[in-house]
Amino acid sequence: MRLKRSFRYAMYAAFAALVLTGAGWLVADWQKSAAGDEIWQQVAANLLMVHGGVAMLALLSLGALIPMHLLRAWRSRKNRISGSIMATFNAALIVTAFGLYYLGSEVIRPWMSWIHLSAGFALALTFPLHVWLGRRELK
Repeated sequence: MRLKRSFRYAMYAAFAALVLTGAGWLVADWQKSAAGDEIWQQVAANLLMVHGGVAMLALLSLGALIPMHLLRAWRSRKNRISGSIMATFNAALIVTAFGLYYLGSEVIRPWMSWIHLSAGFALALTFPLHVWLGRRELK
């Protein structure tokens, strides 16, 4: 189920921005703990703000993907395994992002953070595979 080029590139850009800001935040968060510099605190806060804003755009495009890509591909029995993995990682990211933002529990927060980071980087690895498998089926 090939997506329109402009929509596809917008998705690629959003997910690339999410990976870059997420990885950048992780580095800045480690640096603020190690170096104790105020600059790393500011960098981490700014990256997190951009990450959250881009995530909202990604949520809009994920919502658009359901009827025009996911459901059509599922019905035509195409790329179901990698598509299911992609949907699962995205669902985990949405749930854990909600938990990180809205739950104040200091017990749950570290778990949510590690699950969110793991699902995010796993999605970053799975996304190109999903695209490659889908293009391979078109040939």
